[in-house]
Amino acid sequence: MTSPRITDATADVLEALVDAADPIWGLALVKRSGRPAGTVYPLLERLERAGWLESEWELDADRPGPRRRLYTLTAAGREAAAPAIAHRIARRRAAAAHSRSGLAPVAVGGNA
Repeated sequence: MTSPRITDATADVLEALVDAADPIWGLALVKRSGRPAGTVYPLLERLERAGWLESEWELDADRPGPRRRLYTLTAAGREAAAPAIAHRIARRRAAAAHSRSGLAPVAVGGNA
């Protein structure tokens, strides 16, 4: 298993997963992360292939509508999420500081 590339979108999805108390379905992650479905669903697939997520189909037959795929962070995913989220926060703070100073933004490592 290889680690997925950590972009801001990946960090946003990881943060939404960390904040979820229970398994969470894809559309809820779209809403919580503020990212479009076309970004979130491929990320979920990559995170699952990397072993950071587990998923299963919802079993509630009494709920109307189509079945939902529920996602949960694995122990490895939870461990990897914290530094990914912290790195993204540091990049945003650095960019905001440069913006306030009137200087051109400077890359602070990692992927955008």
